[in-house]
Amino acid sequence: MNITILTYGSRGDVQPFLPLSLGLMKNGHKVILAAPSRFKNLVEENGVSFYPLAGDPEDLSRRLNDAGYNFIRQVNGLMSHAVEIGAEMVRQTDEACRDAELIIHAFAHTVGAHTLAREKKIPDIHIQTFPMFAPTGDYPNVTMPNLGSRFLNRLTHTLSMQITMLTSTLGFEQVRRRAGLPKRKLYHPFKDNSPHLRAPILCAWSPNLLPPSSDWGPHVHVTGYYFFDQKESYSPPSELDEFLKSGKPPVCISFGSMINKEAEKINGIICNALEQTNNRGVILSGWGSAKRASTKDLLYLESASHDWLLPKCKLVVHHGGAGTTSAALRAGIPQVIVPFMADQPFWGGRAHAIGVAPPPILVKKISVDGMVSAIVTAEDNVCLERAQVAGQIVRGEAGVANAVRLIESHVYDFMKS
Repeated sequence: MNITILTYGSRGDVQPFLPLSLGLMKNGHKVILAAPSRFKNLVEENGVSFYPLAGDPEDLSRRLNDAGYNFIRQVNGLMSHAVEIGAEMVRQTDEACRDAELIIHAFAHTVGAHTLAREKKIPDIHIQTFPMFAPTGDYPNVTMPNLGSRFLNRLTHTLSMQITMLTSTLGFEQVRRRAGLPKRKLYHPFKDNSPHLRAPILCAWSPNLLPPSSDWGPHVHVTGYYFFDQKESYSPPSELDEFLKSGKPPVCISFGSMINKEAEKINGIICNALEQTNNRGVILSGWGSAKRASTKDLLYLESASHDWLLPKCKLVVHHGGAGTTSAALRAGIPQVIVPFMADQPFWGGRAHAIGVAPPPILVKKISVDGMVSAIVTAEDNVCLERAQVAGQIVRGEAGVANAVRLIESHVYDFMKS
């Protein structure tokens, strides 16, 4: 079967689809992974066929960081970015899916990919790394605080689905007129449109971190995370290898794709807190570029493999992105989460709920005293023991195998319908 996977965003939005691609390929399927062009090397070095998509996700990250926790500003940031690259994106996704017999799509492609699948009369599957498009009263939309009512929580999900469809329709119409594209009827993948089967939702997270909701229908599945095999070969930079060997296990600080106007201030607070708690630190500057000269107790790197590095650290301070949260859980180490935007406060709250992290500290409220207190809490034996138990559970989950089984089952059911 020819499968095209469409995703967009930071590395955390792309990397989970690599182990999934390999799992599908192992079962004899041909996979094309379409993602922003900056991830070409990452995808191809893992032996997966790559199709480049327009746009710079670093620009999107900057807009979303500027929007912070404001839902309306987040939607505006997403929509303006999508409209700017929309015409090229439409052409590229059509081409990437030209020979597809199944389309798998992530959040940014939800409506467009499902519409294309409907036009081609082929099945499609939605995979998400944070809960969307599956209303529940258990918790609100990931960008909103808990409203204390199952009805209101569920309402936020319903409204977000409607807003997604509305902005997709308005955005496409704006792109269509600007680029002279033909009219196109858009379809929402999570409505019953007989005889077309509703697109399944595969939730790529651990049920130990966020269990399935009793509100969900049979089309929603929590599969577990999509990890590379533990035997992944990684050769660390010599300075990282030497730093790890030169002293006690460090704290890893990783804010990934986050770009904040006060990056230098945040860096200073983190370094001060590490010094006050007598900790060494490996600081992965990522897209934030808060890079300085390394010292005896602080090593600055742009990036390193979380799967390789985190098990060698005592704890990790991060932004609460789905990818880093999953890597920390798998490593079995405590977490201190400093959310910047979007779904990050939600994952910070979930990590705290299962006891592997202190309460999250919103980046706008970060302080030296707050970070010192959080690090001390994370270093406590209770938090460490809970993190180790969570690590054993997550490492025992077969996320890729579960997803491949569900994907093949849906295609079989689709072909029979």
